[in-house]
Amino acid sequence: MISMQTTEADLWIDGEWRPAASGERFDVIDPATGEVTARVADAGEDDIDAAVTVAEEAFSDRRWLAISPLERGRILRRIAELIRQHHDELAWLMTRENGMPINMARFIEIPLAADCFDFFASLVVKPQGEVLPFSVAGTAPDYMAWTVKEPIGVAGLITPWNFPLLMPTWKIAPALAAGCTMVVKPAPETPLTALKLAELCQEAGVPDGVVNVLPGRDEAGKALVRHPRVPKIAFTGETATGRHILQAAAPHIKRVTLELGGKSPNIIFADADLEQAAKSALFGVFYNSGQVCQAGSRILVERSVYETFVQLLADRANTLRMGPGMSARTDIGPVVSREQYDKVLRYIDIGRQEGAKLVAGGNARPELGGYFIEPTIFADVKPSMRIAREEIFGPVAAVIPFADEEEAVRLANDTIYGLAAAVWTNDIKRALRLARRVKSGTVWINTYQVLSPTAPFGGYKQSGLGRELGMQALEPYLETKTVICDVNDRPLTLF
Repeated sequence: MISMQTTEADLWIDGEWRPAASGERFDVIDPATGEVTARVADAGEDDIDAAVTVAEEAFSDRRWLAISPLERGRILRRIAELIRQHHDELAWLMTRENGMPINMARFIEIPLAADCFDFFASLVVKPQGEVLPFSVAGTAPDYMAWTVKEPIGVAGLITPWNFPLLMPTWKIAPALAAGCTMVVKPAPETPLTALKLAELCQEAGVPDGVVNVLPGRDEAGKALVRHPRVPKIAFTGETATGRHILQAAAPHIKRVTLELGGKSPNIIFADADLEQAAKSALFGVFYNSGQVCQAGSRILVERSVYETFVQLLADRANTLRMGPGMSARTDIGPVVSREQYDKVLRYIDIGRQEGAKLVAGGNARPELGGYFIEPTIFADVKPSMRIAREEIFGPVAAVIPFADEEEAVRLANDTIYGLAAAVWTNDIKRALRLARRVKSGTVWINTYQVLSPTAPFGGYKQSGLGRELGMQALEPYLETKTVICDVNDRPLTLF
């Protein structure tokens, strides 16, 4: 059983714990201290194949689908309630694995995860579809067509480390609502939260073999994507990995959904409430230490208020409290790993070398004991600079001036990404014009980072394929069958 005392964990297959076939384990590191807190079984290709076989058998046996849609909805709601009941334990696990401030885990991630299961409980797929009478060659409507939605089968779900509970939830909940079985491969940095969620699914009444969770490193993810009996892959992570997944999935023509990277513009016009915009912009870029795919890491500011707004950002950034996530006073925790720490510091050096003006932060804080980096703001950033074009995935903001609405739109769209954007203005017509013209999957107006399970989330361009959340999240886990019948039982004669 996964708990606050867990120091070792195995793979979750067919409702029970199993060691990895290789016997190998990897370390889970607390990013606030750099210390090993647990050792977890490292799934390999043989383990993935065993889990796929179990999930395939569970699907063929209709262990999940044999339960009435009404009861399946009740089970999803029980999962939501169990998430709420295990509030403190889940928050502790997430903060220990990921480093996020514990109040963020308690008051943002856990409620959103529970709400997600509640929402998809209302969308459990029933065996029905549209009925479509039609005629052939001008005759009376003697034919009937109807559609049936069917679960696609075994889904391979690969989740990242930045939101250890929410990201698995965004995939497990719609997959269950659609009637699929699944193999989940969580990030090796944050496996314990996903394993705890698997236990809660079992406790709620999900049959064994339906939800299988296999922590592992790159080889486990590759084996899952390549597996010939996994027709659906859902992945959240960086864009480069998404490209590799598309290539690996191509030989079997797998259905693939990808929620990938971003370099999201947060557009501030002079007529906005600058105090509120500055407060929200900092939340938009430094939330979870900037380790958020939709982070507003490009802050575009109208030139007439540019200097004023940069000073507001810098002043507020310098008041943010850094420290271990376990402290309720912490605003900014560590980044997740040594690898991420080194990457972010390299980008800060690149920003300096490119000639951007450092107005806040810019330093590592090794005296705090873990992977801590100050919230960093660069001003006078040119759109061609790497810190303005490449996803850093850390607490680094690039502030760029613009002259007018046309330039704001051009700068906002001048990126390979298109995940999210925001517009700050008191002119509603301008806000709606930009919402239409900016090429991104989500556009916030006078807010940032607000998400709901009822609203689809995903990206344009190289920020991904398909959508998470909302009713649109179900479709990738379903096949649509069309049945056509001659209601008068007469053969159609063409010759």
